[in-house]
Amino acid sequence: MSNNLPLMSTYSYLPVNLVKGEGSYLFDDKGNKYIDFTSGIGVNSLGYGDKDWIQAVTDTVSTLQHTSNIFLNEKTLALSEKLVEITKMNKVFLCNSGAEANEGAIKLARKYSFDKYGLNRHKVLTLKQSFHGRTLATLTATGQDKFHNYFFPFPGGFDYVEANNIQDFKNKANNEVCAIIMEAIQGEGGVHPLNSDFVHEVYEICKEKDILLIFDEVQCGIGRTGKVFGYEYYDVKPDIVTVAKGLGAGLPIGGFLCNEKLSQTFNPGDHGTTFGGNPVVCSGALVVLEKLCTEQALKEIEEKGQYLKSLLKNIPSPIIKDVRGNGLMIGIEVTVPSSEIQKKALEKGLLVLTAGKNVVRLLPPLVISKEEIEAGARIIECIINE
Repeated sequence: MSNNLPLMSTYSYLPVNLVKGEGSYLFDDKGNKYIDFTSGIGVNSLGYGDKDWIQAVTDTVSTLQHTSNIFLNEKTLALSEKLVEITKMNKVFLCNSGAEANEGAIKLARKYSFDKYGLNRHKVLTLKQSFHGRTLATLTATGQDKFHNYFFPFPGGFDYVEANNIQDFKNKANNEVCAIIMEAIQGEGGVHPLNSDFVHEVYEICKEKDILLIFDEVQCGIGRTGKVFGYEYYDVKPDIVTVAKGLGAGLPIGGFLCNEKLSQTFNPGDHGTTFGGNPVVCSGALVVLEKLCTEQALKEIEEKGQYLKSLLKNIPSPIIKDVRGNGLMIGIEVTVPSSEIQKKALEKGLLVLTAGKNVVRLLPPLVISKEEIEAGARIIECIINE
């Protein structure tokens, strides 16, 4: 689709104008129906038209749509209490996006190390092939050169470790390092789950050296992987956790949580936000936590993810090199351009994402049914066979 629109040319738009959604389906302005395996890049965790979410958001927007953070409101407090309870963390800061959440986490880590060790301990390690956001700091933290073009010079204080290479981490975890940030599953980097041994060794070294461990759960958090957070697959306890995307179920939200060690690091004026903790968004997020962060809901997500992976792995084709991921965060590595499969899927009534040139990324709504999963997998099989 050529961009004769008043929007900047930051996206290569697919030739579809979406007008409404129902459950796990989307509809365009021509009446075409699509199974949604994208959920707005992992955002629409409850699908479309969830009545409880709509009621909560509507009730709050008609009562109190916004208030400055110099005042308290019951919805923001309720969400904060629920997040702290679920994560067993100590404090939370609410903002508007994943990039802001990661930016705030970096600031918190640097403030902790500055207070304890002084100015020279400021470096943040990230993993190659990671993705942490589009602001200058989080773009610098992103370990992919293709995102770095054009925007030089970048903020200092970052270095990159090869994922699953513990020796590389040991070589770079020197006295200048205050934190390491990583994703349990590298989403934009190709849907790569981290190796368990690597995560455990990093965790032990971080404890020994007082290097803060930050998990970016923007994409794989809030039930996406079949657990509340992806890091739970590794049985480690991070110092800071960032969230966004699926927590809002369609409205913009982000946040970062910290453990007790960091709970008093920020003082009034050290960080802030205008819209973060908005009561309308918090009302919707409370419904998300109530519906998705239960033992039964998480079990169902994990089972549906295993079912989808089994369907994909049983497609007999040399085009498919690998199927990986956890829960309903799945990557299909293929030998053809992933964009070609995305376009063919669109023609057949299925919306999918890409993660690089050769990975098809699937992030369906977490409430999707097994029947809808089957229908989507059949379309993918048809495309592969063609």
